[in-house]
Amino acid sequence: MAIDFGGRAFLAGAALVVGIPAAFAAPPTLAPEVERDVVAPEGAAFQPSPGDEEGAFDRFAQYTLALERRDFAAAYAMLRLSFQASNPRLEWEMNQRKRETLWADGQIRPLRLSWYLDPAGQPAGLYAAFDFRGDRKDGTMDCGYVVVHRAQPDAGWTVVRTDTSEVPPDLIEEGVPKADVLHQLPCYLGKGIATAL
Repeated sequence: MAIDFGGRAFLAGAALVVGIPAAFAAPPTLAPEVERDVVAPEGAAFQPSPGDEEGAFDRFAQYTLALERRDFAAAYAMLRLSFQASNPRLEWEMNQRKRETLWADGQIRPLRLSWYLDPAGQPAGLYAAFDFRGDRKDGTMDCGYVVVHRAQPDAGWTVVRTDTSEVPPDLIEEGVPKADVLHQLPCYLGKGIATAL
């Protein structure tokens, strides 16, 4: 798996390849051109800090890498407890294993990061939603999102929701899904691209 940081791919674990101890490697960061959006309760002034973005993105990258390695135990451990309660581990893992390939197998390109502070109807805290596009070697395109949550400023980030759609190569023209497919996709692919989202 590689995560594209605005034109340059970052291979997870690259610090180990070049001999830099992981503790000294710089954490991955999102490119400046990745769209960012903030949604806060009415009257609340909120702007995520660089530390918020670093922590949320690190969890997104760790989760993606665990799926790519097929380390389902590690990926499952990153899920919020309420998500685990509604998705027993064996059932969740079987659903992952029954697919020959996963969205995490491609080159993942984050397109948008949306922040939500204390959204109505959800447990309190800070949420970060990463909309992404993935391109696999066989030409298959994936798009979707991963949402991570932090209940308290000093708490860790957990994965609370994921959703992806897969578009086979024969339904893609010049890197974009064909029009009839595009309008059915429930995912974000960038400004000006009309999907069902």
